[in-house]
Amino acid sequence: MTLRAYRRFIVVAYQFLPLLLAYARDRNRFLFFGRRRTVSPETRRRRARSLLSSLLRLGPTFIKLGQLLSTRPDVLPPEYINEFESLQDDVPPAPWHEAEAVIEAELGAVDTVFEQFDRDPISGASLGQVYTATIDGERVAVKVRRPGIEELVEADLRVIRWTLPLVVRFVDDTQSFSLETLADEFEKTIREEMDYDRERRMLIEIGDNLADNDRVVIPQALSEYSTDRVLTMEYIGGTKISEVENLDSLGIDRNDLARTLQRVYLQMIVEDGVFHADPHPGNLAVQEDGTLIFYDFGMSGRVDQFVQEKIVEFYLAIARQDTDAILDTLVDMGTLSPEADREVMANVMELAIADVRGEDIEQYRVQQIISQVEDTIYEFPLRLPPNLALVLRVATVVEGVCVTLDPDFDFIEVATSYLREEGYMAEGAREFAADRVAEFRDFGESSVRIPPKLERTLELINRDDVTVNVEFDDQLRPLDQLAARLVVGGLMSALVMAAAVLYAFSTPEAAAVPLVALVPISIALWRSFRKRRGIRAKPQFTRQTMRERRDRNGKS
Repeated sequence: MTLRAYRRFIVVAYQFLPLLLAYARDRNRFLFFGRRRTVSPETRRRRARSLLSSLLRLGPTFIKLGQLLSTRPDVLPPEYINEFESLQDDVPPAPWHEAEAVIEAELGAVDTVFEQFDRDPISGASLGQVYTATIDGERVAVKVRRPGIEELVEADLRVIRWTLPLVVRFVDDTQSFSLETLADEFEKTIREEMDYDRERRMLIEIGDNLADNDRVVIPQALSEYSTDRVLTMEYIGGTKISEVENLDSLGIDRNDLARTLQRVYLQMIVEDGVFHADPHPGNLAVQEDGTLIFYDFGMSGRVDQFVQEKIVEFYLAIARQDTDAILDTLVDMGTLSPEADREVMANVMELAIADVRGEDIEQYRVQQIISQVEDTIYEFPLRLPPNLALVLRVATVVEGVCVTLDPDFDFIEVATSYLREEGYMAEGAREFAADRVAEFRDFGESSVRIPPKLERTLELINRDDVTVNVEFDDQLRPLDQLAARLVVGGLMSALVMAAAVLYAFSTPEAAAVPLVALVPISIALWRSFRKRRGIRAKPQFTRQTMRERRDRNGKS
């Protein structure tokens, strides 16, 4: 295994080395020194396409890595996200005799276990491939893990771990932290996708949650014919959801189908807490009566109750066009750092809403807002929880499928309608009313307390008995930076004077000594002015900071 990992490391290094050198030149124009280079969006797109080609050449593990990276705007710029979103998990299947060996090792002889078995797979993916067969006269789908994939994945995971310390040297601190967490997430995700017993359990759980919905069908798993390397399930055929012309020929209402798809995902995420996380058109089909079919539950996720509540708040805030509530929700979920520039982020939200100002309040699409957020949060301190990254990906992919079905699809109207039917809108209205009552009560109390305090304050001012204390946040360090520059500037002046004196009263060689010392000090001072540093105000009134203050006061 180690020898194979070493060989893979050489192959991976060969593919990625040109890009790493390009990133190194971005940080230092001459690799080890020089100023930073400005990278244009077109250059990023060109590099993204090059990286995508490398991932495809490196095979299954790195294809999966690219798919995961497409969900992480905290790791990659938007140009890379856009390129990687097109990455499809579609590779040529392994030869039949290799797949047959896996089936026989897990279940027994193919001709004994199955009445009929079609040796030509109906689909091939990076980690597995699907065949059709017959059991007790019923047609079934048999998903087989790709032969030898375990050894390849283990070797590639080692390579990724070895490569990570090198990669983080070419990114900023925020992205380096995200890359380290991404490596842990990727290892966990790809192991879960290779575990077909887990997929079977998720298939059963999601199927039970949606059993009462006659607009949706989930294939039933055949547990007695399934293991951790083979998954046998009911075969359900249908028309691919993106084949709109075929759907029209069947007389299917595409708007109604899009609404069904959106509502099902809202139920899975907001209500059930377990969801199918790979809704690209290849995993969605439609029966002749318009029933929606879900395939492939290898990529699936869970959300806890806290995140569910915040997702509801996020949808409601978008519907109200309440940018402050949107930002508070993102901070509470851990998506946006409390130290991010709140004013700039609010402007991003307002711009996203202004893009569609010509339409009614609920006629804009959530993908436009998410895309605007993705483009901006890459530049801010960001921590994107893994399951939240999956939710973000699901939201954008589902919205894209719905728009393919119906170009005028109104995502927010469907979400608002669903939340209203489930009672979330009424709860939100009650909370809003309670907040307004509390504000009115506080206003009444302040109206009684403030006049006497104001009178006492004015009396103190009149007697010149007022002291004003000013505090500076040490974390911002603007005065320390200014003082350091003054000290360095004074040292430079002293060195120049020393050089002049030595040149006048001694030898040129002696005068060269302070001049040599002057060079690095001058460079350091120049670079301190070149670095883009600013004073960032921390938001003082987010729900998170208020909650932290209450906790500290309670402990004290």
